[in-house]
Amino acid sequence: MRLLIVEDEKRLALSLAKGLTAEGYAVDVVHDGAEGLHRASEGAYDLVVLDIMLPGLNGYRVCAALRAAGHDVPILMLTAKDGEYDEAEGLDTGADDYLTKPFSYVVLVARVKALLRRGRPAHPPVRVLGELTVDTGARRVFRGADEVALTAKEFSVLEQLVLRAGQVVSKAEILEHVWDFAYDGDPNIVEVYVSTLRRKLGAAFIRTVRGAGYRLEAR
Repeated sequence: MRLLIVEDEKRLALSLAKGLTAEGYAVDVVHDGAEGLHRASEGAYDLVVLDIMLPGLNGYRVCAALRAAGHDVPILMLTAKDGEYDEAEGLDTGADDYLTKPFSYVVLVARVKALLRRGRPAHPPVRVLGELTVDTGARRVFRGADEVALTAKEFSVLEQLVLRAGQVVSKAEILEHVWDFAYDGDPNIVEVYVSTLRRKLGAAFIRTVRGAGYRLEAR
């Protein structure tokens, strides 16, 4: 899953990005409203964490512009303000949730996960594909009764295949959702992770579709 943080407090933004990356998300960070609106309008994000008090365009205007343009990406608003009026204004512009600074990082992660689940109602949190069970909520994987230990990035690659099980998922799509916007390394990194997943899960689960990508199949 790919997240965008729009926050002008650079230390906070980088701290959030580091923590959410450790949770297995691909995270991009920008520090002003105009750039945030531009990035979010590209439509490549699964969730936006949006500060209200931003240079240039404030968070209210960014949120309103995204909704007016038809973007339904989940938006979690952050602000140093408090009070019912601020919360109501944020939600009225189309935000999905609201968190007042200072906040607990644990609470933020819980809100992010809840919004991501809400934004994917068609996908149950536990997917069973033959002898493979993938719990996308708890981020755990079982082959039969045995749990398979995956790193956060390995699970994120697998998750992209699980959410579209039976369909072909291209390398570009996996890169877009698992690695951040700034990644400019070798796109063959996807092959490395797929190879590791095959070793841990069993080679027959992930098929290579030559020239197109990968397909997760139930055995």
